This record gives sequence, structure tokens and C-alpha cells, in this order.
Amino acid sequence: MYKIIKRLIDIFSSFFGLLFLLPFMIIVSILIFIKMGNPIFFTQKRPGLKGRIFKIIKFRTMLNTKDGNGNLLPDRMRKTKLGTFLRTTSIDELPELINVLKGNMSLVGPRPLLIEYLPLYNERQAKRHDVRPGITGFAQVSGRNSITWDEKFEKDVYYIENMSLLLDIKILFLTLKKVFIKEGINFDSETKNNRFSGTK
Repeated sequence: MYKIIKRLIDIFSSFFGLLFLLPFMIIVSILIFIKMGNPIFFTQKRPGLKGRIFKIIKFRTMLNTKDGNGNLLPDRMRKTKLGTFLRTTSIDELPELINVLKGNMSLVGPRPLLIEYLPLYNERQAKRHDVRPGITGFAQVSGRNSITWDEKFEKDVYYIENMSLLLDIKILFLTLKKVFIKEGINFDSETKNNRFSGTK
């Protein structure tokens, strides 16, 4: 029953959320087009429920500037003030409501990580794919990047083993609190210097 209610909440919340936020998202899209050009959105393949691959949708936050060999320049050289603002306010995550509406994601669940991590998970860590990935999750409101990968995965598994509407509401409340007090949440923390390489 919980899974049915959770999915219904996801559908209604994402539908009405997109409807309500559409004018704002159009303004953001125009600003991105003016400051960074096309494309407006950043898409990337991520593993979801049962490891099935889907495309996550976010607002683009960096330039696509390339060097003479056609390779993207380092992140620090492609950052923009607008992109930094979108990330620190988590506005770049809003298009993921489309993923929620389509059924690729949920409002709350383990964050969808990179495909290259799939063979690196141990049996317990792989449980994160027993549920739909979320826009926000227990790991994201439990220390941000101050906790290790192993601790993040333990938070993910704890959520899966203790899923409830009350826990979902708690995580959503903590997410909004961290965003509004400008503590921020780095939803995708796997930078080049912080890639998961397996549990030692």
C-alpha cells in the first residue's frame, strides 16, 4: 500500500509542481539561453530501478567550451555565475520533476549515480537499486559531502529498509530547510577528485 501511495504522491506532486513552476522554469530557460546558449538542459544516462538506464534531466549550469582537440575544458573554466547560482539554490534540479512524472524517479530515494559505479557496488550497496532513485534522499540531508561514500550508501540502505511516508516527509522537510537556509545540498557530488572507486 505504501508503494502505491508513494507513487500517487509522486505523480500528483510532479504534475502540479511542473504546472505551478512552469513560468519560473521558462524564465530560467531564457536566462540559460542568453548566458550559455543551447542546449538549455543537461541530460545524462543514470541507472534507476533494478539498474535500468534512463536519462536524468537538469538545467545546464556550465558552458560547453572545448579545447583545440574537441575535449571539454576543466569544470573550473566552464563555470558561470548563473550556473553557480542555479546549483547553490538547487534550481538546476527542478527539471527532474519530469523524470518523477515519467516514473524514472521519485521525490525521495537514493540519488541516481553514474553508470560506471554499477560493477563497483557490493551486495548491500546494490540494494540502492531496489527502489526508484530520488530527487533528494536520506544521504543528501545527512551530512552532504562531509560523509564518506560508505556512509552515504549506508544511509541509502537505511532508507530502503525503513521506507515510510513519515520518513519521506521528514527528508523532504529537511531538504527544503537546507535549501532555504542556504546550507545547500550538492545532490551530485561525484567530482573528478571524489569518484567512487569501490569499497576497500
